[in-house]
Amino acid sequence: MKDLPVAMRPREKLLSMGASALADAELLALLLRTGLQGHGVLQMAQGMLDELGGMAGLLHAPPAKLTRIRGLGPAKRAELLAVAEMARRGLNGQLREAPVFESPQAVRDYLQWRIGALPHEVFSVLFLDAQHRLVADEEMFRGTLNQTSVYPREVVKRALAHNAAAVILAHNHPSGVLEPSRADELLTQTLKSSLSLVDVRVLDHFVVGHHGVVSFAERGLL
Repeated sequence: MKDLPVAMRPREKLLSMGASALADAELLALLLRTGLQGHGVLQMAQGMLDELGGMAGLLHAPPAKLTRIRGLGPAKRAELLAVAEMARRGLNGQLREAPVFESPQAVRDYLQWRIGALPHEVFSVLFLDAQHRLVADEEMFRGTLNQTSVYPREVVKRALAHNAAAVILAHNHPSGVLEPSRADELLTQTLKSSLSLVDVRVLDHFVVGHHGVVSFAERGLL
């Protein structure tokens, strides 16, 4: 980066213009600090993002996948994993401190971070207390790219175990298509009926993709 004008170097640019002014590769380059011989740190950063599927893919990358990236030693891997965990805890903390629908965008951001970039389909449940604050977030079921099996009795059991008053349902569409399917609608109604028997409300069901989140409640599907 020494070849760049001082004002255009990522660190100086961040300090003078703010973090939002930096491209993804520039932010990552700040963490990496050094590149490889004949391959600058910005090039290395962009190559990593291309390989992992962008910033979301990087934040979800398991340690074993990071190990395979040339030039990414233990110290750099540890820093990246620490940043990802800090992001998760920060978003999770927002939902634990106040009713989730006081900050609906925080719910969307959290779910997109948690499951939006996964290559396989998962079904998650956010269990909420009587004030609609997050108590627990559990991945209940994991399926293939096209189908997942969800058992209502298991969701009911976990809701009772957490003494939940309400839940938010969420699953991802790895295909990127955010439109809820007929099967999604039927599952939502089944879970809503099952949970109502134990006085647990379904506040919403979100379909999460790489670039967006769709709310069943906003669509009038609850």
